[in-house]
Amino acid sequence: MADLTVALIGLERVEVQELRARTECELVAFEMMPKVQIRAGELFLARFGTWDWAGPVAKVVFHGIFENDLPGLAALALWGGPCLPSASGLLDCRPRIANLARTRRVSAFAALPRSYTDAGTTYRADGPSVAKWGEWHCGEGKERFTDEWAATEPALIEPFIDGDAVRVTAIGDALFQLRLGGDDWKKSIHHATAAFLPLDERLAADVRRMRDHFDLAVCAADYIVAPDGTPHLLELNHVPNVTQFAEIRTAYLDYAARWIAG
Repeated sequence: MADLTVALIGLERVEVQELRARTECELVAFEMMPKVQIRAGELFLARFGTWDWAGPVAKVVFHGIFENDLPGLAALALWGGPCLPSASGLLDCRPRIANLARTRRVSAFAALPRSYTDAGTTYRADGPSVAKWGEWHCGEGKERFTDEWAATEPALIEPFIDGDAVRVTAIGDALFQLRLGGDDWKKSIHHATAAFLPLDERLAADVRRMRDHFDLAVCAADYIVAPDGTPHLLELNHVPNVTQFAEIRTAYLDYAARWIAG
């Protein structure tokens, strides 16, 4: 392994340092999305603003969301080499609207009707609704409305459901369930009231199904569990937070270190 180059993309410096201490191969780390080049089937990466190509790269650990990362993800998928999670799964799940369109065909809890409206249009709702647009998460690109909503970007529209917001995170075969917290209708893993919950086996089976279908060894699904107990899938996160909770962070670093060495 010592002669192999493994690229870490998007990981924070402290996690990079921990992985360097656990592995024997050469690790090259990129905090931002690198430039990608494929030559005769081999992968080379470079920092923005330079032509100092690192490579050939044997494996990639990808854990970041960047403003213009879709072409780079497509290039990694075209390369077809070992990527954690798989580049094809990252590519499938990166765009918000395409993500939901694909996961609705896999999840057992995606029956909640979704609507769509193009940029520059006005959507008239029949009741409390939520508009979602753009490619950012953590509460961004969301607005609750009741009557009309003017779209400046292509947007998903879904009924607003009052209930418990939960996330099930998969790190390989290890699954963790969290209650998301918030001071209003928007819920987040970063809120002080977010905490672990016992694993709901219905949701665990659903996440395993999506994990395997998209080949995303690391992923997380967000649900709203209605007062009657019915879960409703909100989205599948291709790059979930893995550092907010120590148990999940440890599981991720252990898994990534084993994957790099394997």
